[in-house]
Amino acid sequence: MDCQEIKLLLHGIDTLQCAYFLNASIRQGINFEQLARQKEDIRQSKSKNPVQISLGISDFLLFPYGSSSGYPFVISNEDFKIEFGELNTPNYFVTFRSQALWRESAFLLHDKLIKWAGSVGYEPYKKESLSRVDFSFDYNLKEVDFDENSFVSRSSKDSQYRENGRVQTFVLGRGDIVLRVYDKVAEIKQQSDKVWFYILWGQDENVWRIEWQVRKPVLKSFGIKTFDYLKNNMGGLLYYLASEHDTLRKANDDSNSSRWPLHDLWKNLISQIEKLDHLGISRVYGQNSALDERMMRITISIYGYLKRIAAIQCVQSGKNLIDSEEAMKSLDDRIKRLHEPLAWKFDVEKRIKEIELGEW
Repeated sequence: MDCQEIKLLLHGIDTLQCAYFLNASIRQGINFEQLARQKEDIRQSKSKNPVQISLGISDFLLFPYGSSSGYPFVISNEDFKIEFGELNTPNYFVTFRSQALWRESAFLLHDKLIKWAGSVGYEPYKKESLSRVDFSFDYNLKEVDFDENSFVSRSSKDSQYRENGRVQTFVLGRGDIVLRVYDKVAEIKQQSDKVWFYILWGQDENVWRIEWQVRKPVLKSFGIKTFDYLKNNMGGLLYYLASEHDTLRKANDDSNSSRWPLHDLWKNLISQIEKLDHLGISRVYGQNSALDERMMRITISIYGYLKRIAAIQCVQSGKNLIDSEEAMKSLDDRIKRLHEPLAWKFDVEKRIKEIELGEW
């Protein structure tokens, strides 16, 4: 494979689970009796679909069941799935949603979770404990010139999955460290339906994901228990995973595969990992990519309204068609009449702060 064909499109955290230890003041906190009644009402209803509830500053869907791990209540929204119980220890177990992680980053979401907890009268009485983190690197690969024998791993378990005779997924390991190298576009089409990745990548084909799922024992061994330690120690963990635990090699005549040279894809991956400490947090954790996605969605929306402006002007003027430049000029004239410099300055600065705080 030519090195020029290898292009990193996106990297960041795709899944994160964390336990929280929260205390409520005497007169505050969630009304668990009321919540239990709402949960039972859903369970007794014919539809048994989750219902929307408001807790503090956020809205959630309340489900009519508890979790398999013993939490009596499960709520979720676009940012989190939260399992919790009054008598459980830890009393909150949170799964950060994939789209939210790419939209806002793990660290901004953690701050948002703590802020929400405060709005219902809770505050941490000890530090959070990370249970699982999935690190992903998405590459543009026009050609896949490796197979299961190209991987050298400390894991004893491996498998692969095919579709129409073509390998789509390589899996190495089980339990605390699992490496998956797979055709992400095929996975989106067949399973997850996360088509918003196409906007983040800027393409909808030839994308393969390298992804490590790492659980608590390994995180702990690298000193990664809290978000602060994740921020500081993530690079060291990833370097170990990519240089010692799992590697992709190019076969040659040597009978010992661990002496085979590194594949160009893996060389690029390690070079990207080595840069992590020198990249801004927003670059590492996906915020810039998420802002690009937001900008694209806004652009698409504005373009749709511009067509509507053109249609209205055609009806009003009796013209058959006006071009985009004329429609833009009409929009610009109207915006200039609305524009107030002081209000513009105040509102833009407010929105900058909202983006920085992850509240957008």
